[in-house]
Amino acid sequence: MKLRTTSLLAAAAAAFAFSVPAAAAPDADAAQAFGKANGCTKCHAVDKSKKGPSFQKTAAKYKGQADAEAKLVKFLTSSPKVKFDDGTEEDHKALDAKDPKAVQNLAAWILAQ
Repeated sequence: MKLRTTSLLAAAAAAFAFSVPAAAAPDADAAQAFGKANGCTKCHAVDKSKKGPSFQKTAAKYKGQADAEAKLVKFLTSSPKVKFDDGTEEDHKALDAKDPKAVQNLAAWILAQ
């Protein structure tokens, strides 16, 4: 009886684990188009720093933080002051946040770099 109960519990746990949907991967094409439309690519690139840090560097900054996506969305929509390597400062341009899902998708895509 104990073996049967253990087997049933293991089967139920496996079924539950596979029934929970995984987080959807960001739509890279939509994220890149949204970023380009909002001028992100003027200062940022995926793998090299321009005026601003690369998206890979940004992803590394937030790596391991449970609330990374929320922090990045807030940063992208709130026009915080940013400081550049040359010592100059300016307000970061806020994204057009009319579509929160587009902003969230862009943040998720940046964090996936």
